[in-house]
Amino acid sequence: MNPIIAPSLLSADFAHLSDEMEMLNRSEADWIHLDVMDGVFVPNISFGFPILKYVADLTLKPLDVHLMIVQPEKFIAEVKALGTHTMNVHYEACPHLHRVVQQIREAGMQPAVTINPATPVSMLSDIIRDVYMVLIMSVNPGFGGQRFIEHTLEKVRQLRQLIEQTGSKALIEVDGGVNLETGALLLKAGADVLVAGSAVFHAPNPTAAIHALKRL
Repeated sequence: MNPIIAPSLLSADFAHLSDEMEMLNRSEADWIHLDVMDGVFVPNISFGFPILKYVADLTLKPLDVHLMIVQPEKFIAEVKALGTHTMNVHYEACPHLHRVVQQIREAGMQPAVTINPATPVSMLSDIIRDVYMVLIMSVNPGFGGQRFIEHTLEKVRQLRQLIEQTGSKALIEVDGGVNLETGALLLKAGADVLVAGSAVFHAPNPTAAIHALKRL
């Protein structure tokens, strides 16, 4: 089974965003991954809802919205209004995670939970049956183009084991430093969804890069 490929728009050329979106629509990309940063939860600011609305109007692909922000539950209605498929919130940003997951599902989206590099997979044991997907960060969130953290492979294996032990149907997504080399290792470890930014948008031929990732 081919992996789900979700190019991260964070690495796109925003001076030519409509061209980038046209390329993605023509490509074999499955989803569009959107990293929203607030400068509080992570040390950077990316883009807000005006850009998200523009992307939503142009895309032919499902949106995978990753909120690297504090109090993500405040924006469930706005994220839903984009036609979002998956709403990703951070375990570390949600003291009442079960409630937020319920609210996302009740809004008609698929709930996903993200964990940072230093957060153990074991922290998900009480929520794993309730989520559509878990996103494992393989870099520290906040910036694109970082080096892949090797321990992520062990975390993917641990998460796959937890999913099998609990009977969960959750997908495993990985974001950060994903390319053909690390992507192959991640899939072997048990990942289902690869988020790729620089490996796609900085490639000589982004469409070919997506095709190659899809064939891993």
